Amino acid sequence: MTRSARRTRQLTLALLCTASLAARATPPFAALRGDRASGWAEQTRSEVLARNGVVATSQPLAAEAGLAVLKRGGNAFDAAVATAAVLNVVEPASAGIGGDVFVLAWSAREHRLIGLNGSGRAPAGATAERIAALSRDGRVPHTGIHSATVPGAVDGWAELLGRYGTLGFKELLEPAAHLAEEGFAVTERIHSDWAQGLEVLQSDPDSARTYLVGGRVPATYEIFRNPDLARAFRAIEAGGRDAFYRGEIAAALLAKSAALGGTFTAEDLAATHATWVEPIATTYHGYGIHELPPNTQGFAVLEMMNILEVCAPKLAVDLGQAGPRSADYWQLLIEAKKLAYADLYAHNADPDAVEVPVGRLTSKAYAATLCSRIDLKHAHAPPRRGDPVGGTVYIAVADRFGNMVSFIYSIYDTFGAGVTVPGYGFVLNDRAALFSLEAGSPNRIAPGKRPFHTLIPGFVTRDGQPLLAYGLMGGGQQAQGHAQVLVDMLDLGANPQAASDAARFSHFQATDTVELETGLERLVGAKLRARGHRVVAGSGEDMGGFQGIWWQPASAHPAPPDGTGPVDGVYRAASDHRKDGAAAGW
Repeated sequence: MTRSARRTRQLTLALLCTASLAARATPPFAALRGDRASGWAEQTRSEVLARNGVVATSQPLAAEAGLAVLKRGGNAFDAAVATAAVLNVVEPASAGIGGDVFVLAWSAREHRLIGLNGSGRAPAGATAERIAALSRDGRVPHTGIHSATVPGAVDGWAELLGRYGTLGFKELLEPAAHLAEEGFAVTERIHSDWAQGLEVLQSDPDSARTYLVGGRVPATYEIFRNPDLARAFRAIEAGGRDAFYRGEIAAALLAKSAALGGTFTAEDLAATHATWVEPIATTYHGYGIHELPPNTQGFAVLEMMNILEVCAPKLAVDLGQAGPRSADYWQLLIEAKKLAYADLYAHNADPDAVEVPVGRLTSKAYAATLCSRIDLKHAHAPPRRGDPVGGTVYIAVADRFGNMVSFIYSIYDTFGAGVTVPGYGFVLNDRAALFSLEAGSPNRIAPGKRPFHTLIPGFVTRDGQPLLAYGLMGGGQQAQGHAQVLVDMLDLGANPQAASDAARFSHFQATDTVELETGLERLVGAKLRARGHRVVAGSGEDMGGFQGIWWQPASAHPAPPDGTGPVDGVYRAASDHRKDGAAAGW
């Protein structure tokens, strides 16, 4: 069953489950959109401007939790963790303590960009032979206990706070614990995401008990509570990361794994540690573009940006002049994506297990060798592989001390493995599904190995100074989405909110299909089809959700922040209308 067919079936089931809750039938709202009074007419909202601190993420309650930490005197690292904990409560289909975390951040104290890889590893019993024997289709299972890797998020939070934070788990997790007990009202978008996980939740009694209400998906506006998750947060508050990896939560996780025939061991959990990594980078028209190294797909962003910078002049295309109403503009971006993702799917893997030629693939010289493979009048067919799905959350935070944090975490697909740890209210990730079982693949599953990872926080610098913390969630959309919003801002001059709101494409390598948001499909769809692209009209669902914070200094030489007052400039924050996006500042 295709993803779209699966989604249609799940939404139908969810609607049947919740139909009885509807107070009355109403016709679809068919009004026209009102006009914006200034700026780009299609922009959905203004940027949020703040000088003391700001949080941008995909849900208002989570943004407010992070902002409260900043107002209490915490820094951006503290606020990111508090925001993440609340997102576990309100977006459980996408992220939680059963998943992984990655961070790119500007440390004002050290005046440098730092990187943290908080992704987990395959358990000791996850050999290729064992998993292949369990597989029905020659792939690692997409759900169930064998699709899970050891969760890295909690250890990542602890590592981040231990080095850069000022507050502890008690202060930072308690708001999320309180919200989990008290309950929150389910939004339209979160209900829609939840509905996609109905079948996977039904497959596990603990998941059904925790995340379904009488066997159905919580309805829009319904209050949902998860007291078991509150219990998990409070265990971590009391015992730190060891409560998760050595203590009571670890014991429950191991018991659940054993009951399902999983291979997790106490040693797998205890040995989990996040890794400090050196960010990778390229330049684009004078800006520094920064990503995290493998096992993330970050190098595909750098390769795309290099192709655009090096090849556009050779093809006589000026992206800034052509603009997004030109078919040539989209042709170049789509073809650059295909080339970069061909390398991504061929090479990306755990660098502790195999050598990934990142230096070569992200060089300008390598990009120059690819220009001849781009024909502005004809689409080229890429190798058909890849296309991970996704259900991620992203957080950008900036504070009055000058720190800027780009933070992303996820349990991968909707409700991850669909396996809930009883008594603690969280589901395990299904990141092992991104491993390969192919002999000779650099990403072949093996004990203790990290899988190909879709999660990529982004960062932009200018003249060695921080400029933009940003991210765009959504599986295989992430790297191509990073490139699109960067071009919007750096070539077209869009502000971060306008870049977020602008129509995007999503190219699926496995089917060589280009999905365009509806207005964009009407504008250039026919022209791209004439060039050989398989074009379909889509919606915002596959375009990811963007958040970003742009630093606007007050002068060429702003005074260094000392934390006693507002920064000498303005933080400009944006959030995506495709989700429940919210930015909050003070």
